Amino acid sequence: MTDPRTPVVIGVAQHTQRPDDVADVRAALEPVDLMARCVRDADTDAGGRSLLARLDTIFVPQPLSRRYPDPGALVARRLGIEGVSSVRALVGGNSPQLILNEAAASIARGERDVVVLTGAEAQYSRVRARRDRVELPWERADVEACPNEIGDSAPGSSSEEFAHGAGLPIHVYPMFETAIRHRMGRGVDEHQRAVGALWARLAAAAARNPHAWSPTAWSPEQIVHAAPDNRVVAFPYTKRMCANLTVDMGAAVLMTSLATARDAGVPDDRIVYPLAGADAHDHVLITERDSLADSPALRTAARAALAAAHCDVDAVARFDLYSCFPSAVEVALDALSLSAHDERPVSLTGGLAFFGGPGNNYVTHSIASAVESCRADPGSRTLVTGVGWYLTKHSVGLYSTTPPEGGFTRVDPSITQAEVDALPRRQPAGAHDGDVVLEATAVVHDRDGSPETAIVAGLTDDGRRALAVCASADATAAMVDEPWEGRRVTLHRDDDVNRVDV
Repeated sequence: MTDPRTPVVIGVAQHTQRPDDVADVRAALEPVDLMARCVRDADTDAGGRSLLARLDTIFVPQPLSRRYPDPGALVARRLGIEGVSSVRALVGGNSPQLILNEAAASIARGERDVVVLTGAEAQYSRVRARRDRVELPWERADVEACPNEIGDSAPGSSSEEFAHGAGLPIHVYPMFETAIRHRMGRGVDEHQRAVGALWARLAAAAARNPHAWSPTAWSPEQIVHAAPDNRVVAFPYTKRMCANLTVDMGAAVLMTSLATARDAGVPDDRIVYPLAGADAHDHVLITERDSLADSPALRTAARAALAAAHCDVDAVARFDLYSCFPSAVEVALDALSLSAHDERPVSLTGGLAFFGGPGNNYVTHSIASAVESCRADPGSRTLVTGVGWYLTKHSVGLYSTTPPEGGFTRVDPSITQAEVDALPRRQPAGAHDGDVVLEATAVVHDRDGSPETAIVAGLTDDGRRALAVCASADATAAMVDEPWEGRRVTLHRDDDVNRVDV
C-alpha cells in the first residue's frame, strides 16, 4: 500500500503570450500575473476540488524580466490567498527541479501539504515595449524581500574568466562544443552535421508543441548553416543553436500528498509520482575542471536518482535534457550513457532554442511536459534534467504514474557533492607566457557575420588551464574552417589577458 504522505503532482499548466502590436503589449500580463494564471489553471487541471485555499508554500524561480523582491508573495496576493509562505529560488536553470526535489521531500516528511512551483518571464513584452516606446502598466512590487531562499547565489565565473570573455554562456558553451568535437575526433563539417541532426530533433518536437515560441521543424542544414536570419553568434553556434530568452511564458506545477489528493477527489489519471531526485554541481570555475567535454556532477546525480528510483536508464521512456545549447545535451547524453542515435525523445518541449528559454523557469515547463507525458503513457518513466550556469549546477528528477518503491527519495546532496568534490581539479594558469595545447575554441562573430575574436582554452605542459584571446583575422577565420584543438600555440601576457601569438 502506498504511503498516504507520498508526494504527488496533481496539476500542471503552461501559457505562452505573444503581444504583436502596441495594444497587445499594453495588455500583456506581467510575470506575476502569468504565474497566477498558470496556478489557477494547474488547480483546474487537477480535476478535483480546488486546493488553492490550502496552499501553504509558493516556490518561484527568480524571474529575470522583472526582479520582484518576493514573487511568491505577489502571486499569493493575485490569488487572494493569505498566510502562504513563499520561497524564492536563486539564479540557475536547475532551480525548478531543485525546488521540486525539496518540495517533494518536505511533503513526504509531513512538513508541507499543498505547494505550487510556478514561474514566468515576459522578456518579449519588455523588448517590444522598449522598441515601440510603450510604458508597460505593470504594478509596483510593494513587498519586502523574500525571507526564504533556495539555491546558490555564488558567481559562476572568476575575474580571470571574465577578463578573457569566458563569463557569458554564449561564449562558454561553444568552447564546450569544440572540446566535445575534439574528444570525438571529428572535423568541423562532420561535427556540424552531427549536431545539426541532434538539434533538428528538438526543432521537430517544438513544431508539435502548442506552447512553443518557434514551432518550426528546421532541417539540420537550416540550423547549422549561416543565413541572414540565422547569423553565426559564436562559432560553431548559429542563432538557431542558442537559447532564446526573448519570450513571454509561464508554467505551474501543483503538488500535494497522496492523502490530500484523494480527499480532494483528484482522479487517478491526473496523479503523477515524483520517484526520485538528486542534485550536484561540478567544480564551479571552468578553469578548474578536469575536462571541458564532460560533467561528472550530472553523471553522479543521474546515477544516484536512477538508483533511488530502482531503475536504470534503459527503463526510462523519454527525457527532457536541459538544452540551452547543443553541448549541454551532448554532455547529458554522455553522462547517461546514451547514444545520440537513441530513438527515445531527448526533449519533450523542443528545447530553449525552439520552445523558448524563459530564464530560470524553463524546467518548470519540462516538468509540466513530463507529467503530461506520463499521464499519456501510464506506467512509463520520464527523466528531467536542469542546468545552472556553465554546465555547473545539475538537478535530476524521475516521474511516473506508478508509485515509487518505498516512497519518494531525495538523494542527500551532501553525498553526491562529496563524490564530485573528490574528483581531480585543475589549477588555473592565470597570466601565462609560454606554450599550451589548445583544447577548446569559440570564435565570436560580429552582427554582420564576420569572425571578430576567438576565446581559447589550452593546457600547459604541467596540466594547468590557461585562457587566451586571439584577434588575428587570419587565425579566427582558420578556426572556423578547421579544428585548432590539439595544436600547440604560444601565449603571451598582456596585462591581465593572455593573447595567442600567431
